[in-house]
Amino acid sequence: MTRTDELRARLLGTRPTDVVWGWVGPLLVAAIGGFLRFWHLDRPHSLVFDETYYVKQGWSLIQHGVELRVQGKNEDADKLWNAGNTNVFSDQGDMVVHPPVGKWLIGAGEWLFGPTSSFGWRFTVAALGTLSILILGRVARRLFGSTVLGCIAALLLAVEGTHFAMSRTGILDMVVSFFALAGFAALVVDRDRARERLAVWAGSRDAEDVDGIPLTKGPWLGPRPWRWLAGLSLGLCVSTKWSGLFFLAVFGLMTVFWDMGARRAVGIRPWWREGVFKDGPYAAVQLVATSAVVYVASWSGWFASSNGYHRQWNTFHPGEGIQWLPAVLRNWVKYHQDMWQFNTTLTTPHSYSSNPWGWMIQARPTSFFYEGTTRGQGECTVDQCSQAVHTIGTVSIWWVGIVALLVCAFHWVVRRDWRAGAVLAGVVAGYGPWFMYQERTIYAFYTVAFEPWVVLAIVFCIGLVLGGPSASRERRRIGALVVGGYLLLTIALFAWFYPIYAAQVVPYDHWLRLMWFRSWI
Repeated sequence: MTRTDELRARLLGTRPTDVVWGWVGPLLVAAIGGFLRFWHLDRPHSLVFDETYYVKQGWSLIQHGVELRVQGKNEDADKLWNAGNTNVFSDQGDMVVHPPVGKWLIGAGEWLFGPTSSFGWRFTVAALGTLSILILGRVARRLFGSTVLGCIAALLLAVEGTHFAMSRTGILDMVVSFFALAGFAALVVDRDRARERLAVWAGSRDAEDVDGIPLTKGPWLGPRPWRWLAGLSLGLCVSTKWSGLFFLAVFGLMTVFWDMGARRAVGIRPWWREGVFKDGPYAAVQLVATSAVVYVASWSGWFASSNGYHRQWNTFHPGEGIQWLPAVLRNWVKYHQDMWQFNTTLTTPHSYSSNPWGWMIQARPTSFFYEGTTRGQGECTVDQCSQAVHTIGTVSIWWVGIVALLVCAFHWVVRRDWRAGAVLAGVVAGYGPWFMYQERTIYAFYTVAFEPWVVLAIVFCIGLVLGGPSASRERRRIGALVVGGYLLLTIALFAWFYPIYAAQVVPYDHWLRLMWFRSWI
């Protein structure tokens, strides 16, 4: 084995070689997950929960380039929209509290299938939810060096109830989750490409440089196109909801720390100087600057309009705002100040608001839709029926996920396992910030943003249970039985709760049996 081979093994670990099945396996699981998500996607044919905002705003963006306020009360506009009348907008800009990208995507589905189609206004979100399954399968395969583990990760995400329900709802959180995951996936690929380049460079050095004298200067690691792609993805994430900023910050630090670790592993001293002054600035341009450009570009409809919210604010407030800015930017900043004020002070009581401490134990899942009917109404064939959409998570994933995250924390802190650290980074970025806003009106379905990393934590533990290549045949057989039983239980739980994920009409008694805890009602 050459020195380059040794360095490659140290820097990259085990790489799976089954290229065909590495694609076919996750694609098959994603196809099944996608079929389930698109099946009866138009049910219920009614705006549910925050679709009341984002579906209308998406269509307004398609029609007018900017979100316009509805005429009259929003509840009245809902009734017209559900009845097929989309002529609900005034000519005044609406004060919206999230950037435009997610709503543009929802509007794209409405443009394809028509704004009166409930299939259309959920189409893009369902497509992103399906693609998330494929991406997670490929990421897990690369992280853990196993196509089997990659397929297990894809399967767990495919049958997770919160992810499933959110994939079938035209709101923004699945869009945030998708772009955060896509950015993470691009950074994982970039990590491998950069380390391959570093291994080749270090392996070509003279033995004296490596074994006798510490390397004091490492190479530039190239243009790194995958990190540019990560910047684009994370920029789209931020341009959907500001919570994407936390993914950008955490993943930006993560990729630079990965570079530092790689330079240290090949013997470059001081490795931290190279990471801070050589890798750090370029990473900042690729991630932060790119995200900033994407964010500003996402507001192009507002800049091009004359009637967007606060678009003419300077006309009515002369002498106010940041005077050295051009009027249009002064108005844009004022708009963002209003958004910040709303997003950080919203405390309006809501029956389904939930404290983040209870999210992973499923203390208070959100009910998106509920309609009770009696015999003869619609599909009801018994005395009382229920049709509902709940975001109850598949408990075998969330409850086991708590333990899995603790295991990952141990392996990261004690054993310095970078994979466990990467998993924790996603959870910290998507979950941790909400503990700063415990008084704010927030909901348990926000977990969908960091759910892929909870699944990766479980798959990390599944790899430990199955054992490595050196494990005995008996150990691997027992591990396979345990993992197989867990997967069957998870699939069974998903099937059990499926009616209240997919808005099926069921007898009221059956719906009540699905409400395991009083806090779920």
